[in-house]
Amino acid sequence: MEIEDFMLTCPSKKFLGIECLGCGAQRAIVLVFEGRFSEAFHLYPAVYTLLLFLFTLGLSFVDKKRKYGNILMTMVVINLVIMIVSYYYKHFYLNAH
Repeated sequence: MEIEDFMLTCPSKKFLGIECLGCGAQRAIVLVFEGRFSEAFHLYPAVYTLLLFLFTLGLSFVDKKRKYGNILMTMVVINLVIMIVSYYYKHFYLNAH
């Protein structure tokens, strides 16, 4: 049994044939845990900021003394920017060349 057997299918890609902004994130995270850092970044450039966000989100549930709201919102914005830019680059720039 492989880890890919447990990955979620993207509904957008499955039903519409269009990749979403999150397509590739699961595979990129697996690549990070396998130590294939460059491949993970090339597959999904927001993988490292996403992992940092998830770590900080988990920390916010454990550490109730500090306020993580502003940090988390900043990380959401940074992740969205990276996701949108990489999506645009992958679908419009690379497909045109």
